[in-house]
Amino acid sequence: PKASIPRAQPRPAAGPVAVSAALLCYRQSRSRSSGNCRRASCSRSEVYNALQVEAIALENPLAIFWRGVQVVSSLGRYYLSLRLDDAFGRTDSKTVRERSQELRELLLYLGPCYVKLGQALANRPDIIRDDYMAELEALQDKVPPFPSSEAMSIIREELGQEPMEIFSELTAEPVAAASLGQVYRGRLRSNGAEVAVKVQRPGLKDTLILDMFIFRRLSQLLNNWAQAHLGCNVTLVVDEFASKLWEEANYEQEAKNAQMFGKNFGQDPTVKIPKVFMQYVSKKVITMEWIDGLKSTDLAGLRRRGIDINEFIRNGVQAALRQLLEFGLFHGDPHAGNIFAMDDGRIAYVDFGNVANISESQRDVLIGAITHVSNSDYKEIANDFIRLGFLRPGTDVSEIVPAMETIWADSMGKSIKDFNFRTVTGRFSKLVYQFPIRIPERFSLVIRSLLMQEGICMCLNPDFSIIEVALPYASKRLLSNPNPTLRRELLSIVFSGPPERPVLQWDRLTNLVTLAKQARDGTSIQINQVIVDFFRGLRRDVVNGVETGLAPAKVLQGGLQALTAGDRLRLKDVLQLVELLSPDLTPALAREVADALIRDSVEDVLRERGVQLELEDFDPRDPRNLGKVLRSGELFKLLPVPGAA
Repeated sequence: PKASIPRAQPRPAAGPVAVSAALLCYRQSRSRSSGNCRRASCSRSEVYNALQVEAIALENPLAIFWRGVQVVSSLGRYYLSLRLDDAFGRTDSKTVRERSQELRELLLYLGPCYVKLGQALANRPDIIRDDYMAELEALQDKVPPFPSSEAMSIIREELGQEPMEIFSELTAEPVAAASLGQVYRGRLRSNGAEVAVKVQRPGLKDTLILDMFIFRRLSQLLNNWAQAHLGCNVTLVVDEFASKLWEEANYEQEAKNAQMFGKNFGQDPTVKIPKVFMQYVSKKVITMEWIDGLKSTDLAGLRRRGIDINEFIRNGVQAALRQLLEFGLFHGDPHAGNIFAMDDGRIAYVDFGNVANISESQRDVLIGAITHVSNSDYKEIANDFIRLGFLRPGTDVSEIVPAMETIWADSMGKSIKDFNFRTVTGRFSKLVYQFPIRIPERFSLVIRSLLMQEGICMCLNPDFSIIEVALPYASKRLLSNPNPTLRRELLSIVFSGPPERPVLQWDRLTNLVTLAKQARDGTSIQINQVIVDFFRGLRRDVVNGVETGLAPAKVLQGGLQALTAGDRLRLKDVLQLVELLSPDLTPALAREVADALIRDSVEDVLRERGVQLELEDFDPRDPRNLGKVLRSGELFKLLPVPGAA
C-alpha cells in the first residue's frame, strides 16, 4: 500500500541494545553539558578510530558493564542449552531446529554487530551446519524493522524536506529491514522514477561504539593465544570488522561506491547496477533505482521465470572475478540478500556499503596463482603466498610445498570439476597451526566474499564448480593483459627450465589456450583479440626494454627442443594446438596482427617526435592515410634538426 507519512507507532519493549545506548547517551548528554565534546568529534568522523571509540565508551563504565552482562548472560544461556543437549543426547531434528531458531533470535536481540556476524555465518558451510545456515539466512533481509515514524523523521531531518514533497509514493511500512537500516519502495516526484529509499537505524553509532569497544577489549585478551594457535591477529580482525561497519554506516560513501560499480560494469550486458539519485542522499539516507528481481537463492522462482540457472551462476562468478582481478574494487558483502536475478538473466547488486580494494600488483599475483592451480605448480602456489603476504619474504617453502600438494589433490578430487573453495579453505586453515602462515586482513575479506558467493552457487547447483569459470577467465586475462608483469608470468608458465635453456611446455600452452577460448566474461573480447593484444604487448616489452628473461633465439630453441622431448617427435601436441587455433588462425587475423604492430610502431615514432595525430582509424596499407600525415602541419617535426648528429 502507498501512503503519506505514517503515523507514530507504539515502540517495542527496550532490548539490551536500546538500554545500553540509552545509558551511553545519558552519560554523553552530561558530558556535553560540562563542556566535554569528545563524542562530537567521533560522530562527525566518518572513519573508524579505535582510540576515539574507546574514549567515548569509557565515559560511561556503567553502560559497558551492563552491556557486557547482557551479552555474556545471553550467550552463556545459549551455550549451556547446547551442552545439555549433548549430555542428554538430544540430537533429533526438532531440537536442532529449535536451537537454530534460538540462535537467530538471540543475534537479533543483541543487535547490529551480532546480526552482521550471523549474516557472515549464513554463508560459511565450513563453520556451521546446513540447518543452522538455513535459519541464519533470514538475517540477510528479515530483521525486525524500527517504527516508520522514526524513519520519516530521519528523512525529514537529513534531506531537509517533508518525505511526501520528495516522493509521490512511499510504502507505509518497509519492504525490507537489515542490520543497519531498512528500505522503503517509492517514486520520485521529480521524474517518476521508482526508487528504493534506505534509512539508517536510529542510534546506530551509539550501539556500534559500545559493542566494538567490548569486542576490541576481548580481542586484546585473546590476541596472544590467537596468534600462537590460529595464526592471526584478532585485534586487527576486529578493527577491520569495525572499519567496515563504520563505512557501511555512511550512506554518502555507499553512494560513491555504487557509482564506481556502475562505471566499471557500464558496458557489461550481464550485470545490473542501480542508479543513485545523489540529490536525495545523505549520511543516513540513500535513494537508488528500484531493482525488481528475485533473491539469488530462490531456485524455484528462477525456474518459474525461465532463467537459465547455470548461465545466471556463471554470470555471477564472472562478475565477481572481474571485481577481484580486473577492477580491484569488489563487493565485500555478497550474501543472497544483496544479489538479485533480473528477468532477463542479469545479476543485480545492491548495498554497496561494504567494498574493498585490491592493488594492481596483488591482482596480477592472483591471476598467476589461478593458473598455477590449473598446472598443479605447487611450488609457485607457495611462492604466491609469499607475494601476497601470507608468508614472510625469504620463507623456505620446501616443507610447505608437499602440504600444499596434499591440500589441492584432496580438494580437486578426481577432476578439476570437483574443486571446492570451501574445502580448500577448511584444509588450509589447518596449515596455520603447522607453518608460519598469517592471513592478511584484506584477504580475509576476499576469502569471506568468495565463500559467500560459492555458497549461493551451491544453493542453486551443488555440482557447479567456481574454478571451472575462474580458470578460463584468468587464462584470458593472462594472454591479453598489457601489464609486462603478467607477460613474464605467462612466459614462466609455458616455458620450463633455466632462462638459457627454456623448454616449451606444449600441454600447458594448449591448456591455456583451451581455457581462454572458453571464457565469457562480459567484456566482448574474443580470442582473436586476445592474440592481437598478446603480440602488441610483446612488441611493447621489446621496445621498452622490459626484461622478459627469455631471448627470442632461446625461445625458438626451446620450442624445437620441446618437439623432440623424450624418445619421439611430439607432432601430435603441435597438431592438437594448431587444430585448437585453426578456426582463429586466418589470413585476416594475421593481417590484423601486422596492422596493429605497424600502427603501434608508427605511433611510437610520432610520439617520440612530438607529433600529435589521431591514428585510431589509421590503416598502414592505405597510401591515402600516409597522405594525411604528409599534409599535416605536424610534418616539420619529422624533418631532421639542422646541426643534429
